[in-house]
Amino acid sequence: MRASWILLSGVVAILAAVYVLDLTTLADAQQASAPVPVTVAQPFPKKITEWDEFTGRFEAVERVDVRARVSGFLEQVKFKDGDIVQKGDLLFLLDREPFEIAVDLAKAQVDQALAQLELATNDVERARPLVATGALTPRELETRLAAQRETAAKVEEAKARLGQAKLNLRWTEVRAPIAGRISDARIDSGNLITGGQADATLLTTIVTLSPIHFVFEGSEADYLKYQRLAVRGKRASSRVRANPVVVKLADETGFFHRGAMEFVDNVLDTRSGTIRARAIFENNEAVLLPGLFGRLRLFGGEIDALLIPDSAIASDQAKKIVFAVGEDGIVMQKTVTLGPLVEGLRVIKSGLRRTDRIVINGIQRARPGQKVTPQEGRIEPQTGVRD
Repeated sequence: MRASWILLSGVVAILAAVYVLDLTTLADAQQASAPVPVTVAQPFPKKITEWDEFTGRFEAVERVDVRARVSGFLEQVKFKDGDIVQKGDLLFLLDREPFEIAVDLAKAQVDQALAQLELATNDVERARPLVATGALTPRELETRLAAQRETAAKVEEAKARLGQAKLNLRWTEVRAPIAGRISDARIDSGNLITGGQADATLLTTIVTLSPIHFVFEGSEADYLKYQRLAVRGKRASSRVRANPVVVKLADETGFFHRGAMEFVDNVLDTRSGTIRARAIFENNEAVLLPGLFGRLRLFGGEIDALLIPDSAIASDQAKKIVFAVGEDGIVMQKTVTLGPLVEGLRVIKSGLRRTDRIVINGIQRARPGQKVTPQEGRIEPQTGVRD
């Protein structure tokens, strides 16, 4: 009897547990099927300045490979590696003695030619009266006149050689052709250098620092976009107007360096489908160096944009999506194209309408086709935020 009572109590306990479990499951199912609350808002409309981003590197406006114009032994290096030099500063000095001797020799040849010219001139002057008296034939006078002209030509030739010798002597002083920052000396004193040829010895290089160029390439689609804007009068071509640009360096968080467009090439590269362009920047503090990598933003005109917070954007494999709620409370998925950040909000280039109600809070609970309870919210820009 006691065993039967214990068995009956156990059965009752099991039935009670099953009943409680069924009630809990039913409550969970009802709660799961009930519309979940989410906060929705329409995209924030704003007229913004559109900036297109490109990557590129800085290049010197002028770069000179310094080479000697004459060959000889390098006698002195007259600068410190890495210095700022001015145009005309003495950089290298070659052994001058052979060139001074060449100048002296050329002077002697000029004196010799002048003496010969004087003699030929005297011969002509003596011949003129003799021709008048018949003591000398006209042909002999013509011969002396020709000899005089030939000697005069030799004088000019000797003077030209003297000028070349003086020029070569001056070229033993290798001076800076431009102002800028100089590299290191590529060759030491005492070495024989070759000058005045295509393969002349490279002595050093000089690059200008301010202003400085930023060179980048844009796609064919970018080029066509800007041309269409120029035709419609919404943005002038960078060929005719110095459109503003800003650059961010590798270690910077913002685009702090301001410049202007200076050049757009006249052809597209058929292999890469890109076109070369160039901007110019002031570089008074010499922070920017040729070869530095940077990201450039180019003024792309003004557009009427729709802005939403980044927290409202999800990823579906390689696509970016947002969830919109229809009038019936059903969630739908929209694929969007993203733009830059503006005042803390993300620009949506395509995929949204101004009247769409976007889920901005509770996105983790929203699923396409699911019914939700939308609660109205607002999207506000964060004024003063640096993008």
